[in-house]
Amino acid sequence: MSSLSASAENVSSGGSGAGGGDSNSQDGSSSMCLELALEGERLCKAGDCRAGVAFLQAAIQAGTEDLRTLSAIYSQLGNAYFYLADYPKAMQYHKLDLTLARSMNDKLGEAKSSGNLGNTLKVMGRFDEAVICCDRHLTLARQLGDKLSEGRALYNLGNVYHAKGKHMGQRNPGDFGDDVKEALSKAVEYYKQNLKLMRELGDRSAQGRACGNLGNTYYLLGDFQAAIEHHQNRLRIAREYGDKAAERRANSNLGNSHIFLGQFEDAAEHYKRTLALAVELGEREVEAQACYSLGNTYTLLREFGIAIEYHRRHLAIARELCDRVGEARACWSLGNAYSAIGKHYEALQYAESHLRLARELQDKVGESTATVNICDLRKILGFPELKLPIELEERYEDTEFLAELDSNISQGRMVRVRRQSMEQLDLIKITPDGKQQQKQQNSKTEPKNNSKAQD
Repeated sequence: MSSLSASAENVSSGGSGAGGGDSNSQDGSSSMCLELALEGERLCKAGDCRAGVAFLQAAIQAGTEDLRTLSAIYSQLGNAYFYLADYPKAMQYHKLDLTLARSMNDKLGEAKSSGNLGNTLKVMGRFDEAVICCDRHLTLARQLGDKLSEGRALYNLGNVYHAKGKHMGQRNPGDFGDDVKEALSKAVEYYKQNLKLMRELGDRSAQGRACGNLGNTYYLLGDFQAAIEHHQNRLRIAREYGDKAAERRANSNLGNSHIFLGQFEDAAEHYKRTLALAVELGEREVEAQACYSLGNTYTLLREFGIAIEYHRRHLAIARELCDRVGEARACWSLGNAYSAIGKHYEALQYAESHLRLARELQDKVGESTATVNICDLRKILGFPELKLPIELEERYEDTEFLAELDSNISQGRMVRVRRQSMEQLDLIKITPDGKQQQKQQNSKTEPKNNSKAQD
């Protein structure tokens, strides 16, 4: 950290700490404190935060009367604990840093520590407190005329409101209440201010991050066209810098947005690029997700043979990674795809695998769906009827129940995992953009059967 480096320069040039007492003893302890702190900082920067924390704690024990050095140690400890995911301790040290900065009337230090504290509170889910800290960071940065610090504060505020909106809105894109929309709209506002400032400063890398976050926020708001526009900008900037990871994320996000607009061919192209980049980067989990997305996209395009190829590839990687949730999704998807092309025996095998996995995962909805699918397939194949569990027996012919199961599956409730875009395939019909496009398509396709769907 620059404060520790400045303290080191001060000691080497013969500077002294605060007055009072035995100056030689104080200089000795301050020098030891600084040496330990610098080693702790070096270890943290090298990625060994646990060892770094030990040295930084030892530096505090050695003691110093140089408040700027102590502030820098607190800040470094807060950051180290943050990276170690020990957020209560990170908050504790960022608060100590903030208190010291205020006692020294160090406005720049107060701005920095307020931002660090805000980020920590955000991760802890204490969004309203995080907003207060980030607002203070922004106010101080503007008072100091520090554009870079102002940019960080705007970006952090956008992140806090984005996280708050996602936390409150555990639904599908565009299907949120007013409180969630308000939080996400504020995120858009701050990201836009950050983007404007980064353009003024000519920071293309920061512009890319802002575009990506704007795309993600518009996606959650259900404005998929705006999401596409910003993710395309993110993609262009990622290519400028040769940032393959950012390019991969942008392609994945573009695929997700095109899906919700019913533009399946475009989605497939972006998912293919996502897959190629995931392979290039050695990201096996992302490769699996891209295969799953491609399988579902080609199912929507009714190209079931291609869909099966991708789902089988997804299944192989899921088994390799011991990802039982992914394996269950792959088996369910393969059962549906084989059933769609009339290969009912193969479909039955995957439905039975899905049932075993659902029971292992204690996924009641998945278990019910797999059981119903098995009963249907055995009947088609002329096999002896399977005895349904009592709780399903009376509901087997209940079309509303079956429709609810289908809806649960399509909306990603087969298993309780983080939302994946391709688990909500049927939602295309009910999103605002999807409805509008569907109306436009219907008005164009009804007079002429050979009319092409709108991009």
